[in-house]
Amino acid sequence: MYALFEDGGKFLAGRVMSEAESSVQVELDSGKRVKVKSANVLLRFEKPQPAELVASAQAVSQEIDLDLAWEFAPEQEFGFADLARDYFDANASNIQQAAALFRLFEAPHYFRRLGKGNFKKAPEEIVKAALLGIERKKQIAAQIDAWAGELVNGQCPQPVREQLYKILFKPDKNAPEYKSVVEASKRSQKAPLDLLTQAGAIDSPYQFHWKRFLFENFPKGTNFPALSAPPIKEALPLSAAQAFSIDDSQTTEIDDALSVQGLGSGTVVFGVHIAAPGLAIAPEGSVDKVARDRLSTVYMPGYKLTMLPDDVVQAYTLTEGRDCPAVSLYVTYDEGTLEVKSSETKLERVSIVSNLRHDQLDEVITEESLTGKASANYRFAPELAFAFRLANHLKAQREVARGKPETFNRPDYNFRLVGNDGHEPKGDETVVISTRRRGAPLDLIVAEAMILANSTWGGWIAECGVPGIYRSQASLAPGVKVRMGVKPAPHAGMGVAQYTWATSPLRRYTDLVNQWQIIACARHGRTAALAAPFKPKDAALFSIISGFDAAYTAYNSYQSCIERYWTLKYLAQNGIAELDASVMKDGLVRADELPLVFRALGADGMPRGTRVRVRVTGTDLLTLDVHANVVARLDDASLVQESTDESDAEEAAESAGPLTLAIDVKDGDEEPAAAAATAA
Repeated sequence: MYALFEDGGKFLAGRVMSEAESSVQVELDSGKRVKVKSANVLLRFEKPQPAELVASAQAVSQEIDLDLAWEFAPEQEFGFADLARDYFDANASNIQQAAALFRLFEAPHYFRRLGKGNFKKAPEEIVKAALLGIERKKQIAAQIDAWAGELVNGQCPQPVREQLYKILFKPDKNAPEYKSVVEASKRSQKAPLDLLTQAGAIDSPYQFHWKRFLFENFPKGTNFPALSAPPIKEALPLSAAQAFSIDDSQTTEIDDALSVQGLGSGTVVFGVHIAAPGLAIAPEGSVDKVARDRLSTVYMPGYKLTMLPDDVVQAYTLTEGRDCPAVSLYVTYDEGTLEVKSSETKLERVSIVSNLRHDQLDEVITEESLTGKASANYRFAPELAFAFRLANHLKAQREVARGKPETFNRPDYNFRLVGNDGHEPKGDETVVISTRRRGAPLDLIVAEAMILANSTWGGWIAECGVPGIYRSQASLAPGVKVRMGVKPAPHAGMGVAQYTWATSPLRRYTDLVNQWQIIACARHGRTAALAAPFKPKDAALFSIISGFDAAYTAYNSYQSCIERYWTLKYLAQNGIAELDASVMKDGLVRADELPLVFRALGADGMPRGTRVRVRVTGTDLLTLDVHANVVARLDDASLVQESTDESDAEEAAESAGPLTLAIDVKDGDEEPAAAAATAA
């Protein structure tokens, strides 16, 4: 005697070895013996052999017309043997009965499974809907197959092209466009990025990086709605200060300016003047909503996406020749000792006498000229000399609090695209890379003035009981990062007791928020907490911090990415095949004269700080990879000093990672992989 039974959704058959009241012991063809509940035994038979019955029944089952079987089936519950006798004949064989069982079981859209070999036919409307769904799936499968074939043959279907960035970076793994790329990648044995590139889906490497950034951060486009700059309604007094700004020539959002009054009198008033859009733009207003949506200006070589429309920016920017509304911090110093005597904040208009430019003056305004060791034939020479003296004093004070001096081992790099006038680059422009070492006199003056303002205002609004957005760092220990919060806390990296961002309200939303709070303090003093837009424990502040942190990280990541692109273009345009570099760790090296960190074969195992020459054997503008190997060591191993730069590890992580995709060719039904296939 043989038995056919169900086990976990599968049908098995074997010889009955023994039988108890509620169970049967069955021996399978493999020799394995299993204990089966009597209720799960669906068919007992003498012949044919179990394996033959299963194989024959599976073949016969595919000949059963489901539509016809559904017509034959009774409306009430029925057993598979009953249907077999109705469909085949009254003496349906064991094979035919098993075939009916298999066919009914695999067609749940026609027949509901009730267990123990019993079924009930589905309502007609359910069957029709299910059949439509099955037909739709067949059509989609055929479409996926056709698109995959086109991709393998080097052609990109238009629907795949339109979904390119979604497929690669934020895929819907059930979408046919995604599945066609996965299928084509499997067929061709090519990484998705290589496959799509060869199929012509990617116009150019530059456009690939740019459109990916827009897809992830500006899905609705970069155009601003029609907006006008709100006017500043209150009458502001005119300051006696004659202010000047210090920026690069490309800067259009001039947020800050400086002034120095009282030189030679023994008491000097140092002014930091910040553009005051917060006096006009209201929280929750139309302009604020645009600023809060973008959260920051996005910078890249040759181009930028401003946080605010240009017409709005120009209404508040500190342009020379105008009396500009400003939030001003005045700190009064003893001219000889630089001891602070007092500080105050004013809402006023300030005469902006000049917009000085770094790139035009860095070679003219030198440390020697500022300290009297060389002639100073430039405007604001006395004021700049005092500002430089004060900056060095402030820096020294911060370094005492910091516990060690700040080091500027690496320069800032400026990128200029020849012929680009601020319009969106095409990606094939000639790029010029120049350096401006951090800590240069003008840079130091501005940096220390901004730190002074941000730390002073941070303490002041806290004294007034007004919350703000602060940046803090608990210590300089490795791995301790800068965090944002709503309460003042020490910033170990800066060496100050508290630190806000309040000096770039035209470029960063956090600064605009802090400016609103500062304005409330300037107007209301100790009662400012009642009038400030954001109250203590305001959930909106935490929301702003979260959104800003994410956006600012994404914007900086793109800036690093696209600067790396232009650096690789620079190598190609200038025929640079070898670079001098310093070893970092894990096989990474940093170029001496370019903003480039990359892996070099032969650098593994070398001490950090080792000077080497590397040969660049290839670059990939799409993945931003550099292929290189060490060809010579440039220093004596015994003289190597390991780098003490605190940001080495973080910079390496940001600069050297290959492009990662969210498309997984291993299994199209899995969740997106964190580190998926790349063309590296």
